[in-house]
Amino acid sequence: MNEPQAGRLGLSFTAGLVFAAGLVLSGMTQPLKVMGFLDITAVTKGPFPGLWDPTLAFVMGGAVCVTLLAFAWTHRIASKPLLAPQFHTPLISQIDLPLVGGAVLFGAGWGLAGYCPGPALASALLSTDALIFTGAMLVGMLICKSFLSKKAQIGS
Repeated sequence: MNEPQAGRLGLSFTAGLVFAAGLVLSGMTQPLKVMGFLDITAVTKGPFPGLWDPTLAFVMGGAVCVTLLAFAWTHRIASKPLLAPQFHTPLISQIDLPLVGGAVLFGAGWGLAGYCPGPALASALLSTDALIFTGAMLVGMLICKSFLSKKAQIGS
């Protein structure tokens, strides 16, 4: 492995560790806390012993603010990334059926299991439930990739 690749790998690993630590510290790796946040019907049951937990809204709000600032400033500060030849921006900006379908599947999985991909990966070594979720998620990704590649072959 050459030096630039090692630098990218090291930076990616460090960023992943920081992200995982943030998920753990914020409680995003606790499925019951996530499901408590998503259960807005619990608001009417009172704050105590109500199950609704609004604290993750602050975590998500903070993440969205930092991300918006980073996206707004990055192209002004640098013409290219430090460890890549160019920025990779999405080529498609329209809302289509696959995007909406993926969002629905993501939301359903998050609501039913209390995990989304990042927290599941951060928890996979410590929790059997997270490990099972991660395995099922990876199988689903492989099925989707296979389906899309077959669809592309048929369409061409």
